[in-house]
Amino acid sequence: MLSLAINWNVDPVIFHIGSFGLRWYSLGFLIAFLLGYYILSYIFKREKVRPEYLEVLILYIFLAVLLGARLGHCIFYDADYFFTSEHWTEILWPFHNGQFTGFSGLASHGAAIGIFIALWLYWKKYRLNPWWICDRMAIVVALGGVFIRIGNLFNSEIYGIETDLPWGFIFLREGETVPKHPTGLYEALAYLTIALVSLWYYLRKKGQFKTGSLFGWWLVALFGARFLIEFVKTNGVIEGFPLLKGQLLSLPLIIGGFVIVWLARRGKLAQAAFPQGEVKAITAKWDEKARKEEAKKKDKQRKENK
Repeated sequence: MLSLAINWNVDPVIFHIGSFGLRWYSLGFLIAFLLGYYILSYIFKREKVRPEYLEVLILYIFLAVLLGARLGHCIFYDADYFFTSEHWTEILWPFHNGQFTGFSGLASHGAAIGIFIALWLYWKKYRLNPWWICDRMAIVVALGGVFIRIGNLFNSEIYGIETDLPWGFIFLREGETVPKHPTGLYEALAYLTIALVSLWYYLRKKGQFKTGSLFGWWLVALFGARFLIEFVKTNGVIEGFPLLKGQLLSLPLIIGGFVIVWLARRGKLAQAAFPQGEVKAITAKWDEKARKEEAKKKDKQRKENK
């Protein structure tokens, strides 16, 4: 059966420039954000929400994902190492032995918590309905998860227990000699399915559905898949307890998803992008900036035509 296994020995670094090395994981992270921005730009334009809201939102989400995922890993999975006087500076320091390595260790549950906090802060300032945002972000976050998990596979990390299935991976760079479940690939396929179904539903309904319903089912599907895949994982073991940390962290999100669906079906969640109206001071500021940029552009064209 070993002859049917896949020998996996891919270099996680694409190329080096001096001390900088571009990893497949980092490239996947970048592609996820660029693709997410493109899809959300289409959705915002389609639903006539001005692009300035998206530009600010992307910044909030980028910081939330990066900080939340990193802190989530350090707190949930490796607190004994990072929260010591010798290693706490490594939490947000992307260098190792003088080389740029990025962050080795990110947790999706931490990213989810970070996004929720960021959306609350964003809503407090811009009044863009967070449930409306979550319904649309569900598509791009699931799609982003595909590239992140493929990056984990290229890093030869977050793999599972031993298997005799023909698609088992022998992670040679980690010193493995027997096939293991490629759980990163399992999650990537699950997230891709969820992203495509979410996009299909959004387009089929033309964005007209109970606010929060798509997001609620997305939580159930995504973290339900994560819960099931955890059964063949090895990281996050809690001694004397039948569930892994990843499963315990997924349960509140699955339950929360069902609660959101229940609230959405009963119309308990705010509808429309701006249920309380836009912040006129902010939109006036953006309008003034646009007028100044347009004036500069016209002035430049006049000078070039002389």
